[in-house]
Amino acid sequence: MNKPVNDEVWSGAWVTERLGVELRGDDALRGLLGLALRRNPKRAHLLVSHVLGKHIPQSPAVVYGHGVALGRRVRDLLGDEEAARAVVLGYAETATGLGHSVADGLGLAPYLHSTRRPVPGVAPAGGFEEAHSHATSHLLLPEDPALLAGDGPLVLVDDEFSTGNTVLNTIRELHERHPRGRYVVVALVDMRSPRDTARLAAFADEIGARVDLVAAASGTVLLPEGVLEKGQALVTRYESAAPGVSGGAGADGLPDGLPAGGDEAGAPGEAAVPGLPARPGAAVAGRRAEPVAPGVGAGAAERVARVAAAADRGAAAAGIAPQAPVPGGRAVGAAGLGDVTGGAGTVDAPGTGPAGPEAGARVAGAGPCGRVRRVPLGWPVGLPDGGRHGFTPAHRDRLEEALPAMAARVAEALPGDARRVLVLGFEELMYAPLRLAEALERTAEGEVRYSTTTRSPVLAVDDPGYAIRSRIVFPAHDDPADGPGERYAYNVAGAGFDAVVAVVDSAADTPALHAPQGLLARLAEHAPHVLLAVVPSYAPERHPMLPEPLRGPAFSSYAPEEVGWLLQDLSDVTLEAPTEEREEAIQSGGAHYAESLPVEYQPSEQYQALFHAALETSAARIAHAVGVVTETVIAERSPRPVLVSLARAGTPVGVLMRRWAQFRHGLELPHYAVSIVRGRGIDANALRWLAAHHDPRDVVFVDGWTGKGAITRELADALAAFEASDGITGFDPEIAVLADPGSCVRTYGTREDFLIPSACLNSTVSGLISRTVLRADLVGPHDFHGAKFYRELAGVDVSVAFLDAVSARFQAVADRVDEAVKDLAAGDRTPSWEGWKAVERISEEYGIHDVNLVKPGVGETTRVLLRRVPWKILARAGAGADLDHVRLLAEQRGVPVEEVDELPYTCVGLIHPKYTRGATGADGRAVNV
Repeated sequence: MNKPVNDEVWSGAWVTERLGVELRGDDALRGLLGLALRRNPKRAHLLVSHVLGKHIPQSPAVVYGHGVALGRRVRDLLGDEEAARAVVLGYAETATGLGHSVADGLGLAPYLHSTRRPVPGVAPAGGFEEAHSHATSHLLLPEDPALLAGDGPLVLVDDEFSTGNTVLNTIRELHERHPRGRYVVVALVDMRSPRDTARLAAFADEIGARVDLVAAASGTVLLPEGVLEKGQALVTRYESAAPGVSGGAGADGLPDGLPAGGDEAGAPGEAAVPGLPARPGAAVAGRRAEPVAPGVGAGAAERVARVAAAADRGAAAAGIAPQAPVPGGRAVGAAGLGDVTGGAGTVDAPGTGPAGPEAGARVAGAGPCGRVRRVPLGWPVGLPDGGRHGFTPAHRDRLEEALPAMAARVAEALPGDARRVLVLGFEELMYAPLRLAEALERTAEGEVRYSTTTRSPVLAVDDPGYAIRSRIVFPAHDDPADGPGERYAYNVAGAGFDAVVAVVDSAADTPALHAPQGLLARLAEHAPHVLLAVVPSYAPERHPMLPEPLRGPAFSSYAPEEVGWLLQDLSDVTLEAPTEEREEAIQSGGAHYAESLPVEYQPSEQYQALFHAALETSAARIAHAVGVVTETVIAERSPRPVLVSLARAGTPVGVLMRRWAQFRHGLELPHYAVSIVRGRGIDANALRWLAAHHDPRDVVFVDGWTGKGAITRELADALAAFEASDGITGFDPEIAVLADPGSCVRTYGTREDFLIPSACLNSTVSGLISRTVLRADLVGPHDFHGAKFYRELAGVDVSVAFLDAVSARFQAVADRVDEAVKDLAAGDRTPSWEGWKAVERISEEYGIHDVNLVKPGVGETTRVLLRRVPWKILARAGAGADLDHVRLLAEQRGVPVEEVDELPYTCVGLIHPKYTRGATGADGRAVNV
């Protein structure tokens, strides 16, 4: 069983004979895989794919065709509608190109691959571990944080599905953040044991999701007892016998009686693949018409057709049946290549790339014709180099347009006598070189092969029955996060290539690449001609780094874990102005209310006593409302919401919601406070910070109460503008509030208009933080809005006392909260905007003609009395103790309180209209203030 059906020696025979490792499964399995030995203490064997294009140079059409064929199977499985909602996720480094090809076959979905390269300024959207790998940690760095936040199918692509641990780790990590109902796992080969298969099924049942598997072949690996130790001993014996290994210049191959010589170590190492032609077949003219799912956007049909044309060529070379033509679709071929302007533009590369040192046109140790030359590709500006940060169908469209011209530049740069050409990709950069090689293969007269370099250390043995016949060793040249180390190119030395086209991204075009022992010099030792093509490393557009949130006790009297303030500290700036001066400036249009601060009201002993009495009376009522709104948020918005309170009235409520979630569910929810300013919108930099650190879909904006709903509308408008300007989606404009007397929102604790004691005071019940400030000379385009920390008021601060008094009632109200949440969920909570209608009526009835000067509700009325110039107070007839503090403040400021029947709020505060210092009445003449 050591030979495939075509009587060629199977490229896994050497390992099977010495260690007893066997493959059993589909007839196609040995045509897809060979075996080698890892230099890895976690796993002895390596399954080496003949069609992946990583370790074994292969026809690029074959490599691409296998991935596309798998993608088409996924599309058939999902249907077009679900395929359009899917996201494809590939694994670094080995499956980045395969995953991208699967996404092309799927046709309608964006693609992302994990990465082991951190990118400064890009916050991970997740990560997971691949336990058996040489480098275990994977990062997910999408440019759009919402890419993984949808509920459509997630398609996970790896080259092999061995135990399923990596997939389980990934799904577990992502499902906790963004639950979805369906996952599809795609691999070239499924090598799981029955036990591993059952484990995945049990896991799917556990999370309540469907998990499908699509693979080109399946089987199992039989590992004899002690294979890990025996494999390690065998690797050690062969490596210790090979000369020059420690310096990375020698070969690893010294099998029994077989020759070894430098890196070359013998023959090419391209095992024949049953059923797959050595040369690509003729391109297929078309494929069947496939309807595009609704809603995928204009141009989708043409884009799918263009990608499909290239895919069919690869599928044909891989022996995969073509499909009928798409009406109106066009193939991307070599037509027009002669029209490319500027020729190849190649130059002798002296090793002076963007950062490269002088290496000379003839590299030390190179053969008689070993020259290194640079070829400019003309890569489209702004087009991602791969899926590290996401690759959309629109990106595919741009790449398909550009590929013929880029391949033409490479073809013109190749020497005329080159009949065997290798396009060599670089670690995670697999897809761009693959597509370039595939385009080159369609026009080249000779043979084109494709493979990539790798981080994975593998023993090389020059034996026809072993998958890794030779290796080239060179130092890492992309400044990797895990530090310097060796990198490898397998089955390149001794393969008889006339030219090698090394394709790297610009982050890897470093001095180490051009060094005497670097990759280019090592390639020049084994090929007469070496071309270097550099793809620009894609950097997501990002704003300057924003600071971390301010936290107590340095900023605010709240504990640091209770809230992070996405604000800048303006405590040292004088911003306060007398109330009358501020009102005159605001109403005259000379200043915005957010450009200054009112002088902080210092409560009298009588007023403080009222606050404490009100707190004692209402604490349980507030605790009940806190429980109701928090449970509603967790049930309907997100199981792990990110609370974002609107500073500052919303912040005590956000802290209380966080405390409830911990009390009732053991959750430690993140909580931040941000600034929103009427007429100016929400702090866009705070939104950018949130999007970089959390999924916007998990963010729930929190406020204390609604009045007429102005801030509700302001937030909706601001988020729509932010989405249009930044392209960041997912923020929900629906505010969660403690009290919604204005009937402006669906998520609330109560719709009653009652006294919330935190509305009675200013900073001394809000962590000693001022109102937020937005002034051009203090807040730049890349700054958070500002606020002050009134440290000097610590002696009268009741912020924590207020929180503790309400939290102490949680246990007592818990049962009633459960009942109320059920009733609320079953009822109609559609906002009626009754409050806004009442405010418009009052504005006209009292001759004010400006809804911004009408402040409905107990909380808003208190604010009018504390920091504006009040004209009069309207109180509902029969209102009781809820208005004691309002009556006291009105008496202190000489403001009349007028009782009104059928008022939809407990009270309404009217700001003095047309105010100037010395003015009286609504017309400027009637009432003394």
